[in-house]
Amino acid sequence: MAISPGSDAAFSSQKSMLSESPRSKKFPLTEEEIFYMNCRAAYLTVFKSSLDNIISKDQLCLALQHAGRNPSQKTINKYWTPQTAKLNFDDFCLILRKEKPTSKAELLKSFKQLDINDDGSILHTDLYKLLTKRGEKMTREEVNAIINLADVNADGKFDYIKFCKLYMTTNEQCLKTTLEKLEVDSKLRRQQFGSHMEGSPERDPSPVPKASPRIIRKTDQESFSNKGDTRSSLLTTTREFRTSVYFTITMGANSNQNSKLTEPNSIKEWQCIQSKGCFFLEEDGEIISHQYRMQIAQRSLVYLTIKPLNLSQAEGKPSPWLSVDTALYILKENESQANLQLMCFTELRNREMFGWTGELGPGIYWLIPSTTGCRLKKEIKPITEEAQLVYRDETGELFLTKEFRSTLSDIFEVIDLDGNGLLSLEEYNFFELRTSGEKCDEDAWALCRENFDTKKNELTRQGFMDLNLMEANDGEGDPRDLWVTLHSMGYNKALELTEACPFVIDIYADKCKPRIKTVHMEACSGQLEKAICKSVLNKGDAKVMDGYENIIVHTYKCDTWITSVIENKSDNKVIIHINNELSKNCVNNRGLDIFAVEVAPKSTMVCQHVMPLNERQEWIYYCVYSLIS
Repeated sequence: MAISPGSDAAFSSQKSMLSESPRSKKFPLTEEEIFYMNCRAAYLTVFKSSLDNIISKDQLCLALQHAGRNPSQKTINKYWTPQTAKLNFDDFCLILRKEKPTSKAELLKSFKQLDINDDGSILHTDLYKLLTKRGEKMTREEVNAIINLADVNADGKFDYIKFCKLYMTTNEQCLKTTLEKLEVDSKLRRQQFGSHMEGSPERDPSPVPKASPRIIRKTDQESFSNKGDTRSSLLTTTREFRTSVYFTITMGANSNQNSKLTEPNSIKEWQCIQSKGCFFLEEDGEIISHQYRMQIAQRSLVYLTIKPLNLSQAEGKPSPWLSVDTALYILKENESQANLQLMCFTELRNREMFGWTGELGPGIYWLIPSTTGCRLKKEIKPITEEAQLVYRDETGELFLTKEFRSTLSDIFEVIDLDGNGLLSLEEYNFFELRTSGEKCDEDAWALCRENFDTKKNELTRQGFMDLNLMEANDGEGDPRDLWVTLHSMGYNKALELTEACPFVIDIYADKCKPRIKTVHMEACSGQLEKAICKSVLNKGDAKVMDGYENIIVHTYKCDTWITSVIENKSDNKVIIHINNELSKNCVNNRGLDIFAVEVAPKSTMVCQHVMPLNERQEWIYYCVYSLIS
């Protein structure tokens, strides 16, 4: 069946987005299914359900734009006549079959006809005349919104080449985001869309739906693409981006010298307690870590620090996790665990250590570790040679290699949370939950104490080594189960710790001895997301989107990283396009220079964290946030 999903390049891009789904790996998607998947993605960007109808011209135009089309008013009027009351999803699919996606070449061609000097730009004065005096006239406010798009305007000129790139990238990102949402949301994935539903394994696609009688169409000979109407193309393209704001922050080399963390003078007389933990990087890029409850018996001056744990290192080979940023958010528990109040976070720095000093009243506090994710990322480099974990001697007896024993000793250091040189059942179970997903019960722990070296009912380092040797013997020397443990703890095939960052927390108080207990090992989201948003709103700079006072971009700068938070006070979700292309010597936690985020109504969300690639050099954060219609 002939369909019109767009250009070959666009089709290949869309196909690659879909190829990773479990279903498509088993049953490759046909072109017809990809077409319907893209229809669904566009429809769900505007509507909550496929059962919702299009009830206005504006909704139709918006849905078509999210499907990568560039409809002029003439095109909209073709499908929405005075007799049209509503259109359904089937109608929408039929329109998309007729209206081909706008290609970058077509956009450039449209703009070139307005480029008098043939230099890739249009003077603002010329642009204003063209958009307000002829054809589909735009208002002064709409033209100002275009001229205020910071990353495509400079020196009184509109750079349409940059704009075309921005437009195409945003369309692709919006489509990708919604396709990923479809894949994750099983309810949406099962939902029937018009006459077409994601098929059974046989994948016999439904027939093409018949045209709705509500669509009044003209003859097939009429051109549906409006190729000659270049002004209409320009008009609808520029309306895609309503307004934008930008931030420019220049940071010097080694800028952390400006707000250096210093210990209180009398800290040697204070009482201290320590606990360890670890950030673990999941397969999907999510970061999880230990979380803690702290008790302060009486009002005290408190000094808290967090830093990466310095484990054994190969000579001349610095440990990658030591450069990972760490922070600690302190929240007070009021009446219940659900009611937590942000008190402070460790924003001062001394080399790899981050800390905070201040007064805390008596009560229960939650300590939630955080890392931006800028430097703790999935490893890319291939490992050419796998490390050996076990070997047999001349008699055939199995032993652990020296390299593996050293790695196990480091793992012991990480999971020995209280640092007493022994593993309690509670500490061992955090390790078990991480590596096997199951806890060790009291009976199994008693058996463990009978067979392996223990002290005070806790497992010694040697006992932990022997436990792993027993596992190797149970597998008759097959190291696969041992590798499962190592990968879970963040090690690669060369026994390098690359996808985890162990840390240590120190707490000092001048009036009482703090108490700390490890209570969870969870994703760095939920309460942490709220805490980060709260801190950025309290301390960051805010810029309101021009003409949209309910959409605010907050940017917080410390000496080590920059965090941006988007606040949406409106009753509708918004999509924000983010462009970091002009930043210098920067890396962000999303790993993309250009991306888009969807912000739910009445909510705030962390947009991105940014850090310098090289701290010894100046870094410039230049980011443009554009509101997409």
